[in-house]
Amino acid sequence: MARDLKYTRNIGIMAHIDAGKTTTTERILYYTGVNHRLGETHDGSATMDWMVQEQERGITITSAATTTFWNYRDSQYKINIIDTPGHVDFTVEVERSLRVLDGAIALFCAVGGVEPQSETVWRQADKYKVPRLSFINKMDRSGADFFSVLEQIKERLGANAIPLQIPIGYEENFRGVVDLITNKAFEWEEKSDGINFVEVPIPDDLLESVEEYRMKLIEGCAEESEDLLEKFMDNPDSLSEDEMISSIRKATVEMRITPVLCGSAFKNKGVQLLLDAVAKYLPSPVDVDSVTGLNPKTEKEEIRKSNANEPFAALAFKIATDPYVGRLCFFRVYSGTLEAGSYVWNASTNKKERISRILQMHANKQNPIERIEAGDIGAAVGFKEIHTGDTLCNEKHPILLETMSFPEPVISIAVEPKTQSDVDRLSMALNKLAEEDPTFRVKIDENSGQTIISGMGELHLEILVDRLKREFKVECNQGAPQVAYREAIRSVVKHREVYKKQSGGRGKFADIVFEMGPGEENISGLKFKDEVKGGNIPREFIPSVEKGFKNAMQNGALAGYPVDSLEVKLLDGSFHSVDSDSLSFELAARIAFKEASKKADKILLEPIMKLEVVTPEENLGDVVGDINRRRGHLEGISGRLNMQVVKAKVPLSEMFGYVTSLRTLSSGRATSTMEFSHYYEAPKNIVDEVILKVTGVKA
Repeated sequence: MARDLKYTRNIGIMAHIDAGKTTTTERILYYTGVNHRLGETHDGSATMDWMVQEQERGITITSAATTTFWNYRDSQYKINIIDTPGHVDFTVEVERSLRVLDGAIALFCAVGGVEPQSETVWRQADKYKVPRLSFINKMDRSGADFFSVLEQIKERLGANAIPLQIPIGYEENFRGVVDLITNKAFEWEEKSDGINFVEVPIPDDLLESVEEYRMKLIEGCAEESEDLLEKFMDNPDSLSEDEMISSIRKATVEMRITPVLCGSAFKNKGVQLLLDAVAKYLPSPVDVDSVTGLNPKTEKEEIRKSNANEPFAALAFKIATDPYVGRLCFFRVYSGTLEAGSYVWNASTNKKERISRILQMHANKQNPIERIEAGDIGAAVGFKEIHTGDTLCNEKHPILLETMSFPEPVISIAVEPKTQSDVDRLSMALNKLAEEDPTFRVKIDENSGQTIISGMGELHLEILVDRLKREFKVECNQGAPQVAYREAIRSVVKHREVYKKQSGGRGKFADIVFEMGPGEENISGLKFKDEVKGGNIPREFIPSVEKGFKNAMQNGALAGYPVDSLEVKLLDGSFHSVDSDSLSFELAARIAFKEASKKADKILLEPIMKLEVVTPEENLGDVVGDINRRRGHLEGISGRLNMQVVKAKVPLSEMFGYVTSLRTLSSGRATSTMEFSHYYEAPKNIVDEVILKVTGVKA
C-alpha cells in the first residue's frame, strides 16, 4: 500500500560546529525507536558518525541519512533525516543535502548563538528555499540565554523568528518550557533523565512574558486569513489550537516565519516536542512546489508533480563507496516509482543504467527495499557511471533537473605513494574519493609529474589522506600545503591568430580575430560573444573556438594558474574549404589565448578567508597583533558573554597552522573558524615569490 505523502518529512539538521546536531539526531533515533540506547559523539558511539575519523575527532564529516517513524495525533509520520557536518571544510555535504530536502532544523547553541557557520548554512538554505524550524539547544549550559539568541537570529540572519516556547529556568536550573500555543507549562522528570515530562502550572515570574509573546503569536496567526482576523477582533482568545497550528504551518512552509523551540538534547529535554513540531510545521513533499526541469529532446521546460503515477524523476545528491556493496548512489525521488532490478535513464550522461538493488539507509547500514516512490530518499546499487547532481529519469519521458554548483578548492598538496607497488592503488583510490566529493580535485602537474590533490581546507585534505590509509590501505607521503591561486587580466587586447599546418595531404588551417578582456566582476568562467559577420567562420566551427579558449583558461600566462574570469569577442576570421576543421579552430584558440595573454596586463589573485576568533579579553591584544602580522584586515571586535569576538579577512597563504599558533597565544582558550570569502589581487612581493617558485625565474 502506498503511503500518504502528507505524512512524509525529508529534513536536515544544520548548524555551526558543536551546536549539537549529531546529539540531537541520536536523541531523535532513540525516541522514535530506531536505537535502543543513546549514542554519544564524545565517546565515539554516535550512530550517525559512523566513520572512524568522525568517532576519533567527535565531528561529523559526511552527511549521514536515516529513516525513522514518529507518531503524532494518531498518525504515523515517516521522517527521512540527513545529519550534516558543521565544519566549513565539508560545506559541500550541507549544500547537496539542502538541495534535496523539503525542510530543515536549524540548531543554535544557547551560549554561542549565531556563529559563522550558522550564517553560511542559513544562506545555503535560503538559496534552495528550504523552510526551517529553529531549535536553541544547550539551554542547560552556563551562560545560556534564549532571548539573546532569538535576537541574534533576527538581526544576523534577517529571519522572522517566532518563539513557540518560553524556557522555564536557565543553565543548571533549566527544567521545562511553556508552550505558547496551548498556554501550558511542561517540566521534565529528572529521575527519568528528562525522557518523561509532566504538565505543571506556569511559574509566576513567567506569566507576564508568556502573556506578551502568546499575544504576539495569536496576532500573527490571525493575520493569516480574514476569517481568523474577524474571529480575533471579536475575541483575542477565541483562536483554537488547530487554527493556530494551521496558520503557523502555512507561514513556515511559505518561509515567512521561523518557529523557535528550545531544549537540551544532551539532557534529553525538548526533543519529543521538536519531533511534534517537525510533524506539525515542516512541509511534506506534497507542500513543496512541483519540480521543473528541461526536456533534453525538446529543450522545453517540463513539470513533475510529487506523485507516484507521474513519470520517474530523481536527483543523485551523493555518491559513496561502500566496502561491501561497492558504489552507492543516494537519490531523492521527485516523481514516479522505481523498482529494484529495473532500468533508469541518466539524463546527464545519456546512458541507461540498471538498478540492481534499492536500499533504505540507516547511517552506514542498509535495508533492501523492493521499490521507492515520489517524495522519498533512498540509495541504489548498480550504477556504472554516476556523478553528484545527475538526473535519473524514465527513458521515454526524459527530464534534466537543475544540477548543483560547488565551490572551487582553495588549498592543494602534493601526494605520492610510499612504495612503487601502491602507484596504481593510489590513482584508483583518489578517483573514488573525487567521485564522492565534488570539492575534492586530483590532477597531475605537467611540469613536475606530481599528483596534486586540492580541497576546501587543511582539515578536509587531512581527512582524505587519512581515508586513503585506512579505507584503501595506501600509505602516502605528502608535501607542504599550497594555495590555489587564480590569475586574471585587467586590459583589453585585440589579436589575430592564424594557425597553419601542412604535412603533406590534408593540412590544418584556422584564422581568428578577437578581442580578449577581463570578465564581469563576481562571475567566474568564460563569457564568449560571437560577432562574426557574413559567414567568414562557418557556424559549426564557432563552438570549437569557445572550447579552445575555455580549455586554455586552465593555464594562465603569468604562473600557470587558472584564469578565473574572461570575456572573449570573436570579431572575424577566415577558413579553408579543405584544410579547416573543428580541431584546427580549437587549437588556434588555445594558441591565441597564450599569445594575447603576453600582451595583456596580468595579475595574480589570492584566496582571502573570512576569520572569526572568539578569545578571552586578556588575549585580545596578542590575537589582533598576530592577525595584523598575517596581512589581515580587521573588520570588527564585539563582546559575547565574557569573551571577545574578532572578525577579520586574512589571505589563506598566511593561515597555515593557525589553529596551533592560536592555542599557544591563548593557552588553548581561544577558538577560530575560517571560511573562504573571495579572491583579491596579491601584492607584488607575493607575486614575485609565486612566479619564482613555479617557473624558477625571477619576475
